[in-house]
Amino acid sequence: MKANLRRSLFSPITLAGMILFIASSILTAEPYLLMLSAAQLIFVPLILQLLFETKRIHIIFNWIAMLSIFLLQVVPSGTGQMVLAFIYVIFTFFVAFYGLKRFLQRGFTNWAEISIDVGMMYLFVGGLWFFAYIAGIDTGFSPLITWLTAIHFHYSAFLFPISLGFFGRLSVSKWYRLIVPIILAGPMLVAIGITFWPLLEFISVLLYIFAIYSLIVLAFRTRFTSHLQAVLIRLSYSALGISILFSLLYAANNAFGKWFVSIDFMLMFHGSLNCLLFGMLGVLGWVLAPPKTKQDVWNFPVSQIRGRLKGADQQQSGLVEDLSVFVDEKALPKTIIDFYEQTDQYQLFASVKWATWFKPFAVCYKLISIQLQQLNLPISSKRTEMTFDIRAVDPILDGRENPRAWTRKVEEKNVFVAIYSQHETAGRTYINIALPLPYSSMVGILQLDAIDGSLILSSEGDGDSGIYLTAGKTLFKLPLSEYFLIKETSGESLTALHKMRIFGIPFLQIDYTINQK
Repeated sequence: MKANLRRSLFSPITLAGMILFIASSILTAEPYLLMLSAAQLIFVPLILQLLFETKRIHIIFNWIAMLSIFLLQVVPSGTGQMVLAFIYVIFTFFVAFYGLKRFLQRGFTNWAEISIDVGMMYLFVGGLWFFAYIAGIDTGFSPLITWLTAIHFHYSAFLFPISLGFFGRLSVSKWYRLIVPIILAGPMLVAIGITFWPLLEFISVLLYIFAIYSLIVLAFRTRFTSHLQAVLIRLSYSALGISILFSLLYAANNAFGKWFVSIDFMLMFHGSLNCLLFGMLGVLGWVLAPPKTKQDVWNFPVSQIRGRLKGADQQQSGLVEDLSVFVDEKALPKTIIDFYEQTDQYQLFASVKWATWFKPFAVCYKLISIQLQQLNLPISSKRTEMTFDIRAVDPILDGRENPRAWTRKVEEKNVFVAIYSQHETAGRTYINIALPLPYSSMVGILQLDAIDGSLILSSEGDGDSGIYLTAGKTLFKLPLSEYFLIKETSGESLTALHKMRIFGIPFLQIDYTINQK
């Protein structure tokens, strides 16, 4: 712990930032401006050192950005100040780009890492508002409000999400997954509310308060690396819990004209609490012992086929060779086993039901899917027969074990072209399904379970389970999930229920009837 503290606080970047901040405090005419300078010169560089290994190029880039912030105090020329502020904007852009790159390498999984990614991307917004303030750009607000927005995106939108991400690496509470989206949406909702609709600002602050106080409760229930770290982080979040109350009073005044809170008061109390207690104590707390990520690296095989199906020739009888590889066959009726191993001996009827809220999107996508001949589901819920064939795919072209393509059609038009394979991770065998798309492929990794005589296939299980998009070397987890329930209705018939969700919200259900020929 002491080694971490020594390495971070006495690194060349941190020492340079502290020296430049002290010099800036001597030269700055308005002391309140130092709240943003502290973030730019000390807090942001310190946090970035905890997120990735610092290389020579990072040190040089940080020094240039910090030097530009300091020189703003001594350069009198308006053009010169704009150039220096623009240098800082470029720095925030590259931080945001790195955050986006982290997100694209992983996708919609692990809220702790998503929080860190979004915080890094928000910093660029803070950089743009800072540039607008220095350049005197008319944002529709006074220069002071423009500056306050810049500081808002440095503390509430950068430091807080990243602190929240570090905390998520330690927390095991299910409440955490509810708190994170509210906090990540908060800065933008508040900004939109201030600009267009004060009532939205007030509602957003209320939600923000709920999330922050829930986080404070979790912080007191979570075990930290050391007692000192626990004290610092809990004090940091508690300070935020107090300062957010001033924001509520300010928002209430904007929305209802009550409980007047002046800008000077907000600067003195809200700003000081955020800078000195939330910012300083929080950064020191994580510098003591930055928690390591729990994100696993996916290494399961992915189909290399993109666009139109290639390499499919020899007819196959079933979707899998042996269902017992995936699940205990003794727990299933013979009809379900037979359907997967002798699929061509069955007929398939489907009724597609789109959620009402999603139908406009489904109609728009239909214009695309009918051209792609992929994921080309009917809009109507009318019961329709799906004809199909199953063909072996060249494993050299696909890159996976024993791939076979299941092409389903309605009235001779392709609905699905899905290439089935399998892989094993940590003793569990998953069905590995690829749906080729232009220059990419959608990948569904499903785990199989036999429960009460029914077969369940789900992308919401443990390990590799999920729905992904792959393009090039990128494997991106999508905010989609699917669930199949297959049951026997008689000795020769099955029913299958297929449900899909996006961000946890149901948007599609397909009811299948499967009859033996």
